Amino acid sequence: MLRWLSSLFKGSLGRKKHEENCHKMKPLPHLYEVSLSGGPTGHATLLAAGVPPLRSAPPKEFDGPGDAWSPEQFLLAAVGTCFMFTFRAVAQASKFDYSLLDLSGSGTVDREEGTTRFTEIVLTLRLTLPNGADPERAQRMLEKGKNACLVTSSLSVPVRLESEIVVESA
Repeated sequence: MLRWLSSLFKGSLGRKKHEENCHKMKPLPHLYEVSLSGGPTGHATLLAAGVPPLRSAPPKEFDGPGDAWSPEQFLLAAVGTCFMFTFRAVAQASKFDYSLLDLSGSGTVDREEGTTRFTEIVLTLRLTLPNGADPERAQRMLEKGKNACLVTSSLSVPVRLESEIVVESA
């Protein structure tokens, strides 16, 4: 991802220096696999190589138990984590320092054109910058992160950022 992102910011880092400072992304295409096991009711278990299993169930809104991660929450988590990790890569490639990024995601599910679907996803975030940092540049970096995010780019639902940028005092 970092090598791919650096191509978006030509001139930000020399290729040699970039490769010295960043992890190398494996050549594309990448294949990701998960498996799912469950009976006619109740929870399902998601499995993927190298990570702990996760329990999943429908949310209460879809008559589920509401006590496990739902597909809707997984989607929001995928958007949020992809944005965060992409923003990190954008910031690193652009030599942009920040102290902390906190974010939460919300998504609206509604019926649109006869289909129940997400109609909007909102990432609400607070970006804390070191003293003397440029908040306008920070906003540009956030937008670059959103636009370069693999998950966000793969979705048809609009993803909106609601940003609060805070500069630490001296």
